[in-house]
Amino acid sequence: MMRTPIPHHPEARISRTIKALIAIALAATGILAAQPTAPAHADTASTASTAFTAKGPVGWDTLRHLDAMDTLPVGVQTKQFSSFDRQQQNSDWKYPCLRTTSSGACVIAEHSGPGEIDAMWFTSAEGDVTGTGNITITLDGQTVLDAPLQDVVDGKLGAPFVYPLVANADQSSGGVYIEVPMPFRQSMTVTTQNNPQYEHVTYRTFADADGVATFNPADPANDVIAKLKAAGTADPKPPMADTSTQSQTLDLAPGASTAISDTYGPGQLTALSLVLPQAKMVTPTSVTDDGRAFGPNGSSTFTVAIDPDNNGVRLTRRYDPVPPDQAATVSVDGQQVAQWGPSTPASFGGWAEESVELPASATAGKSSITVKNTFVSSSEDYNEYTYWVDSHVAGSLSRTDTVDVGNAASESAHHYGIVGQTWQGTSTYSDPLDATQQEALTRAQQILQGLRVRITFDGTRTVDSPIGEFFGSGLAVAPVNSLMSGINPQTSTFTSWWPMPYLANATVELYNGSGLTVTGSGTVTAGQSAAVGAALATGTIGYFRTQSHSGPTTANQDWTYLQASGTSKFVGVTVSMQGPINRSYLEGNERVYVDGAHTPQMIGTGTEDFFQSGWYFNRGPDTNPFTGDPAHLIAATGCAASTDCTGAYRLMLDDAVPSGSALTFGIQHGPANDVAADYSSTAYWYGTAQPQNHQTDQIATTGGTPLTDTYEGTDGPQTPVTADVLTSTTPQTLHLTLNPANRGATIIRTSDQLNGYQQAHVTVDGQPLPDWLEPLANPYHRWLDDTYLLPASVTAGHTTITVVLTPVRPWTAASYTVLSSC
Repeated sequence: MMRTPIPHHPEARISRTIKALIAIALAATGILAAQPTAPAHADTASTASTAFTAKGPVGWDTLRHLDAMDTLPVGVQTKQFSSFDRQQQNSDWKYPCLRTTSSGACVIAEHSGPGEIDAMWFTSAEGDVTGTGNITITLDGQTVLDAPLQDVVDGKLGAPFVYPLVANADQSSGGVYIEVPMPFRQSMTVTTQNNPQYEHVTYRTFADADGVATFNPADPANDVIAKLKAAGTADPKPPMADTSTQSQTLDLAPGASTAISDTYGPGQLTALSLVLPQAKMVTPTSVTDDGRAFGPNGSSTFTVAIDPDNNGVRLTRRYDPVPPDQAATVSVDGQQVAQWGPSTPASFGGWAEESVELPASATAGKSSITVKNTFVSSSEDYNEYTYWVDSHVAGSLSRTDTVDVGNAASESAHHYGIVGQTWQGTSTYSDPLDATQQEALTRAQQILQGLRVRITFDGTRTVDSPIGEFFGSGLAVAPVNSLMSGINPQTSTFTSWWPMPYLANATVELYNGSGLTVTGSGTVTAGQSAAVGAALATGTIGYFRTQSHSGPTTANQDWTYLQASGTSKFVGVTVSMQGPINRSYLEGNERVYVDGAHTPQMIGTGTEDFFQSGWYFNRGPDTNPFTGDPAHLIAATGCAASTDCTGAYRLMLDDAVPSGSALTFGIQHGPANDVAADYSSTAYWYGTAQPQNHQTDQIATTGGTPLTDTYEGTDGPQTPVTADVLTSTTPQTLHLTLNPANRGATIIRTSDQLNGYQQAHVTVDGQPLPDWLEPLANPYHRWLDDTYLLPASVTAGHTTITVVLTPVRPWTAASYTVLSSC
């Protein structure tokens, strides 16, 4: 239903106080403020009969009911197993296996209790995961997937394992992923037939199994697949029953701001769209090529056709100039006749070409020659992608052959061989922009980075972000087909569909800090909903928020995507990065700290890996529903001289990261936060200022042995910690204090992870719960804070509980901290 914009008459609305609105909303829906769980937005068209437990949507419902994304769950944690280097020295392929089975399979993830696998990522061999063999997923004792990993990500198994729920390296630029949500009630194990090298398994753990059904691979989820295939072009949320639209023409001078909409509630903003004709897409011509490299004592040989009437031959090589000082001698039929390089350091990033002249004394009268390139020098190695052969005949050049290094057919035809190979893979670089293109790109970047969207809910501004990152691409106007936002470069249209609840009022503004006068239009769609207001008033859902900042990185400190207190849920980020042309800043791993624990709940293996790609986005830009690399710029295509620019986004929807009191989501810049770069990022999250988790007890163990060691993943210099650690094989009895108003609780154990697979049976006041199983081990950084969720069924209304931990294997602990969820 279309409506004209609502006039600004705040005095007529503000008299209806927040307290009165809460009362109205609660009365309309019958929801009591003290109720621990609440249904989803019950007056929307598609969720009238859908009610979720305190954990929020589970399984396919997380993608079918994206209008419930604002739910702040209780009794849920998001964690990750990965192959991160336990020594923190950037060898993130050394530790993929938690254990090896009797048949030699590699266990990469394992959990006891209810939960859900949400996102899996792998890469090896530049994105070819054939060598990993079969992936096997066992949930609640049932094998739900057992097939070659390459076949799975290629979509050969059929729905639900089809694109875009799965993607191969061509679709996700060097990495492969599986984004099929797979819930389980009791246990999960993920194994691969062979060492996968680089991998992540992101999963959620639940305090109880209420509302959880074991994943059924026979359900094709065709409706979800159709929704994902329309990503970036349509609102993925169920439609609301009562919506209105406000539109505003833009003619915004530098430094000015304007309101696009002013909406009164309770309700929810469902869509925001901007049309900005000045923000145009600039598309450089790009070339993708595969190649190889060799190091000291290495060489390559190949045989090529030439014209026997030649008066010499010109040999031209395409190469990546980022490694400087590349030099190699050139021999023809065993006779050294020329030398490549040494090359100069690249100041732009991109392809380079070099030619050498092969004298007639080595080529005349021959119809073919064998060329050998022998390593002389390089800062890294000598690389080669394509060779072109031109014969000098009658005063002109005649192309007589081409060798495509890395292409099996071409290599075979030319008897190509290599000694001392150091690398094989694929690279993509773009040709330089002309002056007109550069001017258009600069203008677009000014708008993307200087025009800001500002949104105020119930008197508090929670969104203040540059429009480029807000919609998914901060470096250039490029196609973005993410599930919650889209950029259509052909029409210069930017759209987002994040659900944004409010109780009394929502105002959407644009501020023009671009230095240009910006013209166009803006449109905001909102829906009225008493149930949304009630859920917001009771803290069941949170306000939509962003956190944006930019600047230089700081040595020895992670770049922070989100630093939040209170109750929060991280649902995604868009980032723009500028660093050295060798792209070494992409070596940084993400690290996520929750509720005061010193151990990250997630530690990744690389920046492009976090964005579910690989090998520095080796297939070039891509856009998918959950992740993308919309823009890669070098000096010749819009990045500053001697630098490289990368823009990327990731949505974490079913794998959203909740926190009950504090959340820090950061990423390294370089292997050890040691690469100077400039970053800009916009994180998307939901939250309230009031914390959900409150510490109500802490117990130090007695009779232990002193341990002085460090935590893994610490942001900044390692600081040794000393405490007594009790190792036990007999039951431990803990008398824990709770807030009686709790809706569950969390136990944080500080332990020694010298040995992995510590396990204990758990009872609360005599009632058995799932085992506490911790597969992680790290002899290099032995301190570990791990967590166990207690369901409300054994904690609600209690001021104290008795927890008995009976070790199945030796169990270590220095202390236990208790957080009551209220």
